[in-house]
Amino acid sequence: IQSRNHKAFSEETLKAIIQMISVNIFVALSPQVDDFDPEEDDPWLDPSWPHKQVVYELLLRVIVSSDLNAKVAKKQDMIDQNFCVNIVNLFESEDPRERDYLKTILHRIYGKFMGHRRFIRENIGNAFSHFVNETHKHNGIGELLEILGSIINGFALPLKAEHLNFIRNSLIPLHKSKFCSHFQQQLTYCITQYIDKEPSTGVLVITKLVEYWPWSSSQKQLCYLTELEEVLELVPDEVITKVNDSLFTTIARCVSSEHFQVSERALFLWNNEPLVTTGCLNKNHADKILPIIYPALLKNIDGNRGHWNPTVNSLSYNVIDLYKDFLTEKQFEVYTKGCVLEKDALVKKRRLQRWENIENTIAGTKSKFTT
Repeated sequence: IQSRNHKAFSEETLKAIIQMISVNIFVALSPQVDDFDPEEDDPWLDPSWPHKQVVYELLLRVIVSSDLNAKVAKKQDMIDQNFCVNIVNLFESEDPRERDYLKTILHRIYGKFMGHRRFIRENIGNAFSHFVNETHKHNGIGELLEILGSIINGFALPLKAEHLNFIRNSLIPLHKSKFCSHFQQQLTYCITQYIDKEPSTGVLVITKLVEYWPWSSSQKQLCYLTELEEVLELVPDEVITKVNDSLFTTIARCVSSEHFQVSERALFLWNNEPLVTTGCLNKNHADKILPIIYPALLKNIDGNRGHWNPTVNSLSYNVIDLYKDFLTEKQFEVYTKGCVLEKDALVKKRRLQRWENIENTIAGTKSKFTT
């Protein structure tokens, strides 16, 4: 649908083509399988795809064609708001080939029809809210997030209130989904794009991550820790200061987790050179970090009740040695003094409890003999 010298199609012809395309693609989707697992099951492939592919290819060529004027197409109701809503709704399709075409087409529409941009963002946000709060099922969240990643990258600074509301009300709640691991990479990219443009959004992101932390799911915790690491690489010191206690209390709890992968992943944060040299884990923050983290590290290396996994033990020793190298002996003692005293008190309490149990056992044995 291209011509170097003149328009290949008139407005009337283009309108008829768009109507024909709408009739062919805006159809009821096949019912979703309740027990479908995208990680284990093969995706469902639409038997009518050979026909639909031709229609989608035609739509894509129409959208990118110079014959289609954005203002005229909007005025003539060719590509109107209803058309955009239907395109977004089609992302629920189970066929990945269809979603791939839809991703390209919606992105092209967003780029060409500036008047529809806010409306498209709102509808994507509505799809996210519907997924998180009602259906808990949606096949196209990852593709929609890929589009948003490109959209967010183009946001002008300073960010508008509308854009800040979008991360608060639409993106961050996606972390609550039990299926967030399926689109974690795309979601993390969108979140880090926001923080890169407006570092102050890091306070909201970290606060909500801590609030939503999935303590009952080790696999989700691994996803959260991976995202948290990328976030911490971007946020400035003033953000860390505002969330220090809640952030490192959460990390400390992960460090001492009985699930070795969670503990190991949390300890791997100290293997991140930018975080350790110039980021939130460097020696300048040791006075705030060590009093919170050190008890968890001590718990892991406790000779009698230490962590069962040897790798976690080794990594815990490495973190302690790291701060011993950073700090003077006096500084290290000051920052960890309360933790050591607390551990000593706990050891003393356990020793007294054991003696009390022994004495009770002896007393019970004597009473049996006397009777």
